[in-house]
Amino acid sequence: MRFIKTCICVVLFLALFMIGKGPIDAHAKYHVYHQRSSALHKGKLRKLNNYRVHYVKVPKEYYHVAHTGIEHEIASTRGKKVKFHTRYILPLPGKNGQRWGNPQSIAMNGKSYMYIVYCPTNLKNKGRIVRFNIKKLDAMGIRLHPKQLRDAYHKHHCKYSKTQKQIHKYIKAGPIFTTGHGQSLAYNWKNHGLYMWRDKEKAPRVPVSNWGYIQHIKASSLRPDYAIRFRLRSHGLSVPGGHDLTFDRSGNAYFWSFPGWGAYIFKGKIHHRSVHFRLTHQVLKHLPGTRIQSMGYNPIRKRLLMMSDASIASFPAKKLKGHGHLTNRSFEWTQFGPKREFEGIAYDGSSRGNLLVNHCPEVLQADRPY
Repeated sequence: MRFIKTCICVVLFLALFMIGKGPIDAHAKYHVYHQRSSALHKGKLRKLNNYRVHYVKVPKEYYHVAHTGIEHEIASTRGKKVKFHTRYILPLPGKNGQRWGNPQSIAMNGKSYMYIVYCPTNLKNKGRIVRFNIKKLDAMGIRLHPKQLRDAYHKHHCKYSKTQKQIHKYIKAGPIFTTGHGQSLAYNWKNHGLYMWRDKEKAPRVPVSNWGYIQHIKASSLRPDYAIRFRLRSHGLSVPGGHDLTFDRSGNAYFWSFPGWGAYIFKGKIHHRSVHFRLTHQVLKHLPGTRIQSMGYNPIRKRLLMMSDASIASFPAKKLKGHGHLTNRSFEWTQFGPKREFEGIAYDGSSRGNLLVNHCPEVLQADRPY
């Protein structure tokens, strides 16, 4: 009898030990692949005077929405005409009263899911991804009543309503992980993967190192399962990595940067263990604005979008092939008002972009192909 009791104790101890090991094993599955060769190819560069694009300075103060429970409109004031109307007012606060923080980027995998990266200001270089089942939310009629999504985690008389509980089923909040600045989450239309830079900063827009890290996000857990570490160096040029990212239908990856003398456009491929980018040959003289906020790809119009605050420029992706064939006439540009912080733009398979903005976190959809 004593022997049986001893065996039971040993089994229980081992079981508890293995349970305790669970989270450690889960964390150990995150792997970083070290790429030894340079990930960058640089050719001969030439400057393009894309004067259709106008520079919009970042405002001294962003416009703060006074009435967060109503639908809003962000309309063009110069350039290509378009209006963005509220599609979703994002939950505030988040699940269990959490302050999810500032939304930094948006990705969509078609009409099923929308992914938002949130980075709390009190957690430097860290954040989480929240997934919204927009197909189910739209079927509920959330687009007609956006306030319901905003107030999804507001209890009434210390409890949630039936509608709120239904909304909760269609929202999944992922764990906190190292995101860096967090404005680069992107959906690869070719392999259906989610990727983002891990662009850690020691100060705003000052990278920790010259190493580039691309993280693959596991869609089920909403956390990275592997990353690729690499250098972007070629013929005296060294790039610390990107802060924005997008993909086209063929799986080509793009990002843009501003080293101080024009906009650089990078095009490449992200594989499971390696990354390869080339600096496209045409350097753009005119930027859309002060800050690099995002890059997007319209899968119907097949145009790449460069986003700054209240300013968006776009051009055909095919014009980057070879040595580049962009001209000034290739560009479309729009300036917007009021001065809200633009965080990202994503597409659900249609040609109408979904714009993520801050200061009343919400997603607005274009009223026409844009």
